[in-house]
Amino acid sequence: MNTDATDIIAYGVTADERPLLQAAFDGQHRLRCLDLTLDADTVTTAVGHRIVCSGVNDVLDAAVLRALAAGGTRMITQRATGYNNIDLEAARTAGIGVARVSYYSPYAVAEFAWALALAANRRVPRAVTRTRDFDFRLTGLMGRDFHGRTAGILGTGKIGTAFARIAAGFGMRLLGHDVAPSEECLALGMKYAGTDRLFAEADLISLHLPLLPETHHLVDAAALARMKDDAILINTSRGGLIDAQALVETLRAGRLDGVGLDVYEEEAGVFFFDHSLDVMTDDVLARLMTFRNVLVSSHQAYFTRDAVGQIVEATARNVADYLAGRTGENTLVPPAGSS
Repeated sequence: MNTDATDIIAYGVTADERPLLQAAFDGQHRLRCLDLTLDADTVTTAVGHRIVCSGVNDVLDAAVLRALAAGGTRMITQRATGYNNIDLEAARTAGIGVARVSYYSPYAVAEFAWALALAANRRVPRAVTRTRDFDFRLTGLMGRDFHGRTAGILGTGKIGTAFARIAAGFGMRLLGHDVAPSEECLALGMKYAGTDRLFAEADLISLHLPLLPETHHLVDAAALARMKDDAILINTSRGGLIDAQALVETLRAGRLDGVGLDVYEEEAGVFFFDHSLDVMTDDVLARLMTFRNVLVSSHQAYFTRDAVGQIVEATARNVADYLAGRTGENTLVPPAGSS
């Protein structure tokens, strides 16, 4: 072991991710991998670890950050692009640097969003469940062509653009919404519009926006009311973009042809864990799961060998940069004492 090795603790590490992280730091640093979520109840596990490697469902609020700093943590490297779970000002005050993964394969998320859209449209889960029972009827399985219909894409960054390219391949009309139009999306024929028009005209709506105060519950009761009764709604970005209670009421009214959710606003402590023997106390999530036209997956859109490999590589670079006193494109809060 390197005599300059640093103690690193990683939270929310899956069995598939663990060997990749271990290989990235083997022989260089002392890495401890946990499947726990980091929050006020588990923060004591980080005592003595200079670097914390966090995930999207960890709770890094002011209280947790103060506890981390008191325990010797000086750097947080988040294994994700989003960082809405981290209080950056509190980290700066506590003297803790913060970095993220600013880029990984956009195709992983875009392709999974399409997997949800296609499965919802063509009733694939219901069909597979039936055929496993040797029920080969087609009743209730009718979908529709995406060709010639309108895809509404909110957020046309790297992931939204990758989603748009696939939509164009299906021969769909493209409507987009973003503060900065994508030249590539414009070249595909995308027309940019306000959210009111996009919600009203789109047959398929896919969310690829970051979770910010201005995007929180962007899809609320009013937005849902504007959508076509047979629209399909997909969210592989952040759960807080959708008002889940309003979505339940919309579905109860018999509206929306399909919904695919890879994220959920209250997923922390639920997603990534086995609750098959527990009573589900989240009434909204439990209700969503009862609708036959709703597909819920466990925040797995990013989970390909390509994307996770890139995330691990970027995480290792973030650690190396911190130890060398460097900042870069992944830096959100410079480490204390850096320029």
